This record gives sequence, structure tokens and C-alpha cells, in this order.
Amino acid sequence: MTNWDEELKKIDRQLESVSDEALLPSKQAATPEAKAQVLAKQAATSTLGVTLRLLLAVTLGVGMLFWPYSARCGVGLFGYLAATGVVSLAGVWTAVWTWRHRSPKGHVLSLLLIVWGMVLAGVEVLPRTGYAMPTPDHPTVWMCE
Repeated sequence: MTNWDEELKKIDRQLESVSDEALLPSKQAATPEAKAQVLAKQAATSTLGVTLRLLLAVTLGVGMLFWPYSARCGVGLFGYLAATGVVSLAGVWTAVWTWRHRSPKGHVLSLLLIVWGMVLAGVEVLPRTGYAMPTPDHPTVWMCE
């Protein structure tokens, strides 16, 4: 049977013989110049790039409200669903960009774009799969007769 008190004393002696620096090495802090360069790079790249990408994606999302074609069934429906997929992909695209460039408001907006694309697709898909009440604008059929 093992005497744990003796084993723990051996471990304590071994730890006492090792320096604190060897056990817990300290991280070297970045110089103020390096921090300033990183902040300047983030500010320069995030402002214009994030704004343009978000503007493009939001314009696409708002434009879906004014879809000019019939989306009841057939090719029009599949075109509309493809466009809602593009809205969600644009949201993912801007979400990745805003995350990398530390733009919290832009990131929230891009996540809302992803949800908006899914809502637009859900309005058309759910009645056709039996999860929502069909209406004359959203019938249960996929293809036109």
C-alpha cells in the first residue's frame, strides 16, 4: 500500500528545486509600437471593406422585398429560393469579414441578414412541407400545372 504523505513530500521537494520561471514562464508583452500597428491596420481595412460589403448585402436583402416575379410555383419559386440562398450567403460572407475585422455592429447586422434569408425561404418552403398553413400565395405545390 502506498504512503501518500511520503509521495506528496517527494513531489513538494521536486517542485521546490525548480525555479518559478521554469514552472510558469511569463509571456512577453507586445511592444506599444506593435500594438499601434495592429490597431492602425484594423482601422484602415475594416472601415471601407466592411461598409461596402454590408451595403451590398443589405441592399440585396432589402431588394428581396420587391421581388418582381411570381414565386407561387415552378421556375419562379426556385429562382426566388435561390435568391434567398444568396441573401443568406451574403450574410455569411459579411459575418466572416466583420468578425475578422472586429466590427461588432456590422457583425450583428450580417447575422440578421442570415436570419432574414432563412425567414424569406421559410415563408415559401414551410407551407409546401406541411409545417405552415397554405394560402393562395403560398400553396402546397412545388411545380405549376
